[in-house]
Amino acid sequence: MSTARDTAAAPRDFDFLHGDWDVLNTRRTDFLDPDSDWIRFPATSRCWNLFGGAANLDELDVPVQGWKGLTLRLFDVQSGLWSLNWSSSRSGRLFPPVLGRFGPDGRGVFLGDDTHDGKEVRVRYVWSGISATTARWEQAFSLDGERTWLSNWAMDFTRRTAD
Repeated sequence: MSTARDTAAAPRDFDFLHGDWDVLNTRRTDFLDPDSDWIRFPATSRCWNLFGGAANLDELDVPVQGWKGLTLRLFDVQSGLWSLNWSSSRSGRLFPPVLGRFGPDGRGVFLGDDTHDGKEVRVRYVWSGISATTARWEQAFSLDGERTWLSNWAMDFTRRTAD
């Protein structure tokens, strides 16, 4: 599978994610503290296509921590951008979307604004390392207008094989 993409977003950019995955999460215990500890925990994910590829849903199941997450991705035909919309069973709320696209290097960069622990944060998601059997998602926050970023969560996806 080639990871090179056109610079313009396309309604099938997330086709690589469809199916079932094992996910290794690596997360800071405090998203805003660069000295906080990292924890690791497993999860599974299932992603399916909607709107002929111009949308998809995935559900992340984290039984060791007792919660689930959901991402709704929508391709905006007019702007040519994807919106990535996250929700968790822990809060039951839909977080503000991050917007972006994949570049010619195969990396997808998506940016948005949110709050965390009462502080305004700029949020960045990056999709990389995409192949037929792997993908990586990373989240980082900026408190200083994107001058610096603090990585605080990564998910390494490995495609599940049929038993």
